[in-house]
Amino acid sequence: QVQLVESGGGLVQPGGSLRLSCAASGATWIINRMAWYRQGPGKEREWVAAITRVGSTNYADSVKGRFTISRDDASAKNTAYLQMNGLSPEDTAVYYCNLVTMSGSEYWGKGTLVTVSS
Repeated sequence: QVQLVESGGGLVQPGGSLRLSCAASGATWIINRMAWYRQGPGKEREWVAAITRVGSTNYADSVKGRFTISRDDASAKNTAYLQMNGLSPEDTAVYYCNLVTMSGSEYWGKGTLVTVSS
């Protein structure tokens, strides 16, 4: 069993930055991929970025060049980060951490709210 806890959301002005964290606990040695998704007001959940167990990254076109996903596996921290720069109101959403194991099981965090507003 894997548990995910997101943190780092909040209110930020347009053009500002935030860094989200996703701490994974449990059977973390079976992690294959970690990713971030988001769901804006009145919108469906969409994929934002992903990082594989070997460190390969991918981004949605809407965030490419502004967001950076990374992982810290040192000391078994198993934490994924999403550095978000150049935020705009369109980035307002609940951001969810997602983890897929080597066997294909999928886990979700409860989400952290990011609000971009002046």
